[in-house]
Amino acid sequence: MQTWSDAVKRQDKRIAFVPTMGFLHEGHLSLMKEGRRLGDKLAVSIFVNPAQFGPTEDLESYPRDFDRDCELSEKEGADVIFAPDELYGREFQTYIKLEKLPNHLCGISRPVHFRGVATVVTKLFNIVKPDIAIFGEKDYQQLLVIRQMARDLNFDTEIVGGPIVREPDGLAMSSRNSYLTDEQRVSALSLSKSLKKARAIIEKGITDAAKIIEEASAIITSHPETVIDYIAICDAETLDDMQSIDRPALMALAVKVGKTRLIDNAILSPPH
Repeated sequence: MQTWSDAVKRQDKRIAFVPTMGFLHEGHLSLMKEGRRLGDKLAVSIFVNPAQFGPTEDLESYPRDFDRDCELSEKEGADVIFAPDELYGREFQTYIKLEKLPNHLCGISRPVHFRGVATVVTKLFNIVKPDIAIFGEKDYQQLLVIRQMARDLNFDTEIVGGPIVREPDGLAMSSRNSYLTDEQRVSALSLSKSLKKARAIIEKGITDAAKIIEEASAIITSHPETVIDYIAICDAETLDDMQSIDRPALMALAVKVGKTRLIDNAILSPPH
């Protein structure tokens, strides 16, 4: 992989990179389309990263379909697919840890997650050597963590966010959606419905964050098999909680539907 990247750099061409854990969907493919637009060459990685899974999480059952992933990546114009069997040796002991951003949202219930994300992305950046890397905004906290890490560690890589891609019914696309039964999928729509409701409340002039969170919670818990991990309204850069929507804010949700943990988010703007 490094040899390929070095050869591309010698031709004075820009590498766009989309890192994935595979089981690709339209959200991933939209990032690849953006990579094709922004770079001369497109690299895609497929690696289910064990370092970002906690001991009780779904590492072993995480959905995989390598042949289909390769076919879809090639159709989107990927010039190279980097699919290592392993990225951590038996004596591996070096991890990347951010001090503040992981102490919010998903990082509270998944304490090892962002250490694993930051570490694997650092390794991938050193291996692939991208000029541009594209990450989905559905994992908004992850995007902020990677931007901060890239600044702090002086990576010569531009970090680009790609918008959330949704199913026709509004469900944010995720590889984990494949876990849902038909009944659970209906319950999963409560996430996007609660975000839509939040925007409607703000348009009526209600900007109190606690009231908006209360309304969202009522929508989600009215559906069967839902357990809220968090509903937060926070600063879109620091992830610190906000009391009122007096500037653009991130509303972020994590909800278990059955055994499947789903996330979603939206930027809320103050009423006109």
